[in-house]
Amino acid sequence: MAIAHTRQRPCARLQAGCVQHPRRQRGVSMLIALIALVALTLAGIAMVRSVDTSVGIAGNVAFGQMATQSSDQGVQAAYNWLTANSGGSILQNTDTGNGFYSSVNELDWFNINSWSGAAVLNNGTPDAAGNVVRYVIHRMCTQPNIAYNGLNNQCSLYYPLGAAGTGNSMSVGATSFQGLPLMYFRVTTRVDGPSNTVTIAQTSIQFQAN
Repeated sequence: MAIAHTRQRPCARLQAGCVQHPRRQRGVSMLIALIALVALTLAGIAMVRSVDTSVGIAGNVAFGQMATQSSDQGVQAAYNWLTANSGGSILQNTDTGNGFYSSVNELDWFNINSWSGAAVLNNGTPDAAGNVVRYVIHRMCTQPNIAYNGLNNQCSLYYPLGAAGTGNSMSVGATSFQGLPLMYFRVTTRVDGPSNTVTIAQTSIQFQAN
């Protein structure tokens, strides 16, 4: 008895009457999908962190700009104090109660302990931007508590030309008379703002020496 063996030929694509048998899945597609999901998750986390960092940097820049603007308040307050006390010998003597030093001194300005003798605006109450402003004034001299022309005292001075009333002539080569010396005062301002922002600014001011 003969037994016939038949072998089904593979179907050609789109061949009529041919039935396609699905191939067995071996999990490769799922592995690729998981890898893609992990990659997208990591990319999303990196993007979120990048946005947070950018926002933080922009905020710190804004706080720094506001602190720099607030330092003008300290400079103005120091100028007003110098103007009110420029007569007589007041500016010859150190007055730590008002943040004034009659000789120059270099300090670590970012160390808050160096500001123990500073003048503080609004008694330390933060302004509308959340900034606390301090300032100190240094007379640019080497010796404290004496006149600018005192013994061994050296000061940073500017001698302007005298006015017409002092006898100056407009002719070429004529003798020029110097006016009264102007002394330099250095105003150092510290502003402590939000997010631990610290800004240090220095300004030089001229007043008549005494």
